[in-house]
Amino acid sequence: MASMLPSLMQAVALIAAAPDEAVAAAQAPAPEAAPAVEPVELPAQDQSIDGRRRPGAQAELPAPIIQNNVGAVAPPPPEAFTGEEFPVPDRWRLAKALCPDKGFIGIQNVCHSRWDPYHQNFLKGDRPIAKDKIPSWLPIHGDDWFFVLSGISDTIVEPRNFPTPASRQVVERPQQNGVFGRGESLVAAQTFIGSVALIKGSTAYKPPDIEYRLTLAFNVNYVNVQERRVLNVEPSKKTHRTDQFVGVQELFIDKHLGNKSDHYDFDSLRIGIQPFQADFRGFLFNDNQLGIRLFGNRDNNRFQYNLAAIWRLEKDTNSGLNDVTTMPRDDFILFGNMFLQDFPIAGMTSLVSATANINRENDIKVDDNGFPIVPVLLGDLKPRKYEAYYLGYSVDGRLNRFNLSASVYGLLGRDSHNLFTAREAKVRGFFGAAELSYDVDWMRFKLSGLYASGDKKPYDNTETGFDAIFENPVFAGADTSYWIRQSIPFAGGGRVVNVSQRNGLLNDLRSSKDQGQSNFNNPGTILAGVGADLDVLPQLRISPQLNRLWFATTETLKALRVEDSIPKSIGWDLSTAIVYRPAMVQNAVFRLSGAVLDPGKGFKDLFTNSKGQKRYYSVLFNAILTF
Repeated sequence: MASMLPSLMQAVALIAAAPDEAVAAAQAPAPEAAPAVEPVELPAQDQSIDGRRRPGAQAELPAPIIQNNVGAVAPPPPEAFTGEEFPVPDRWRLAKALCPDKGFIGIQNVCHSRWDPYHQNFLKGDRPIAKDKIPSWLPIHGDDWFFVLSGISDTIVEPRNFPTPASRQVVERPQQNGVFGRGESLVAAQTFIGSVALIKGSTAYKPPDIEYRLTLAFNVNYVNVQERRVLNVEPSKKTHRTDQFVGVQELFIDKHLGNKSDHYDFDSLRIGIQPFQADFRGFLFNDNQLGIRLFGNRDNNRFQYNLAAIWRLEKDTNSGLNDVTTMPRDDFILFGNMFLQDFPIAGMTSLVSATANINRENDIKVDDNGFPIVPVLLGDLKPRKYEAYYLGYSVDGRLNRFNLSASVYGLLGRDSHNLFTAREAKVRGFFGAAELSYDVDWMRFKLSGLYASGDKKPYDNTETGFDAIFENPVFAGADTSYWIRQSIPFAGGGRVVNVSQRNGLLNDLRSSKDQGQSNFNNPGTILAGVGADLDVLPQLRISPQLNRLWFATTETLKALRVEDSIPKSIGWDLSTAIVYRPAMVQNAVFRLSGAVLDPGKGFKDLFTNSKGQKRYYSVLFNAILTF
């Protein structure tokens, strides 16, 4: 082919210079060694054909493109490929190599500053680290190492009010009288999250060969309340506080164990502090914890599995971040789950799981503010340990315009010390939740329902209240909802016993979701809700939600309050969130939400206050900026 190029170029030049002579040459007799050629009639020089160009209009060919990429990886030979596959060497460097030439208008989107996260960026892992720039002391070698840097700024400003028990030792205002005081408070928190990762392998098409990741979070928070002993156990402490903490949220090594098919079905092992989520919506367990996880997939990713063992880290009381400076808790989790796509019908994904929570915290523990958290200050105040086993099934997917997400759990186990009887007890519980939604153009309408069993007979040898390990639900309005967002104190100040936990749904009577133990002597939860997601603009979403809440049973509450009758009704929870993304991407997200709880008879019975607060509110401004 190369030997033919000079002759071909001469022919093109001949036609361009003298078309009449070229025609005459074409009509001349052919040499004896060549077959006869039919005469070809060409159009006159001044004639043209629409959409085409006469041969020879371009006087000279452009200079040939010569690859001059030091250290370039040569492609495999053509015989290594079958079908229509075509090898492209160093595909990550191709676009960047063209950036200095401003004539390539089509690729200008990749020619941007390294601080621009919206386009191709070395700091975001879009191109590999240059081999000659890797320090020799680093244990990384080769041309396929990627560096990934990310940063998040999470800002929260949250005015709110909730039923706040008044301190018996000292009150903030003279002549104050009543069980509950003023409930207004303000929370302002700023969290900076930084993450770095080294990844080996072409991760666009297959799992990484190995990954090292570190994520740190720095939180500074300010809280101002109206009553003493809400922020600290000491009555002499002020009613406002500023605190800060640095937590390690991720620190792991992810090792690719091998591929199991030509479509990169794989097995991988991850060891260290890492995220775990037990189901689609975070009902049972959703946290970053220390553990070891074996995971992978089969059948072109239709089947996925996870096997994990977790040793729970202690949390900082005021920020909720992982505290690696203290010994991990005597609290262990073992779980395994399996995902199956397009089952039971196409478009739906099924998840079956088995989870064991083994707690051995059989001693007394207080939090950073001096409040006792283990054991919970209910009953005879004796330490306890327990074993809880959860069997679950979840489904998530889409059928035409309908979307369904649902989870059910059965709970079995044993508690060494029932807080009412001081004897060993069996644990039995049930949980079910579902959200059905329907899409109409830019609107999605949602129906939500949840049931968590409560303990109807607190003085027998069976505890039937369902409690999660560490819930963080994305359900029924999520943390826009008043009941999910706020913790509701049951007794003893701000952090001794709560009816429900912050960023949680269940009425579990725990001391703390972050640091306390699960409690299966609880009243249970029932929720029914309607809501919508309205994408009024590509940048703007409005999400209203209305929930009706009840206790599943109030026998536990009646025993603790020594009351003959407490109604089940908690009340109506109305909330609305406005989410604005100015660039239509997740790099800048602003949210403003408001929620109001209109108490029902059961809530009023528990939290009647002398200030005549008929409704409780929560306002949240949240700004998340991501690089």
